[in-house]
Amino acid sequence: MALVYLVQHAHKQPEPGDPGLTDTGERQAARTGQWLGRLGLRAVYSSPMRRAWQTAEPIAALHGLTVRPDERLRERMNWDGTQPLEEFMADWTRCVHDRDFVPRAGDSSRQAGSRMAEFLREVADQPGPVAAVSHGGVTVDLLRTLLGDQALPASLLYEGVPSCAITTFKALTVVEIAHTDHLL
Repeated sequence: MALVYLVQHAHKQPEPGDPGLTDTGERQAARTGQWLGRLGLRAVYSSPMRRAWQTAEPIAALHGLTVRPDERLRERMNWDGTQPLEEFMADWTRCVHDRDFVPRAGDSSRQAGSRMAEFLREVADQPGPVAAVSHGGVTVDLLRTLLGDQALPASLLYEGVPSCAITTFKALTVVEIAHTDHLL
């Protein structure tokens, strides 16, 4: 059974739509790739969003791999600027409090957690280990699905997953949550 290293994308530009990484984010992605480089990855997957893809590329390059896109790794919802930020944030907060709420632009927390669990089930049977670059909200949705809210640090629910934090899974078993020591 493959270990899956679920990587939160690196620090992104503070703009709507599909922003890329900041200079800090590029350094975070490189450090994460170096840390994962010692693990002998067999595959690297990514959300199709640019910030995730730009995080996945240096990881894949260090292993001589090609990044594989997977829609299931996309964020629960993404602010594209067409909706006022205040409304988007209100929908985001409601998703945190009501896992079945389907926002105007995206998936409910429960839907997002389920699609992420489906991804884990599928890649667990492949030769591993593998890395998958995704987003903080959907990572928390997955953890809520697998562990329940009481098992999660409140900071993850309300502050999010730190940039380039790595959450490790063995199939649907959580091994480690939001590891960031590789960035020090």
